[in-house]
Amino acid sequence: VQLQASGGGLVQPGGSLRLSCGASGNIRDINVMGWYRQAPGKQRELVATITSAGTTNYVDFVKGRFTISRDSAKNTVYLQMNSLKPEDTAVYYCNIVGRRRTTWGSVTFNSWGQGTQVTVSS
Repeated sequence: VQLQASGGGLVQPGGSLRLSCGASGNIRDINVMGWYRQAPGKQRELVATITSAGTTNYVDFVKGRFTISRDSAKNTVYLQMNSLKPEDTAVYYCNIVGRRRTTWGSVTFNSWGQGTQVTVSS
């Protein structure tokens, strides 16, 4: 299963961006979709997740500013980022966990997107 992320860019503090990540492949179902980020010199960290039931989870530093959503029909997850701060600058990665079809049934997959750069600067 391959993921393609897009939507990053340069934005001024207080601005907004919307990231998208679509999955392609022989997907049977998706359990969890999420966004992570990695700033220079730091470890990758969780930003937000959304389950197949629509339950969302956010880390404290993005609550009230970021919104994760999904389009199940398109196997796509979104991250709407508002009130961006310079400390939000990072490479953002999407992650999708689910099951894909095989010849004999299905297997679990855990796939990552290629990363999209978000830079918040005046």
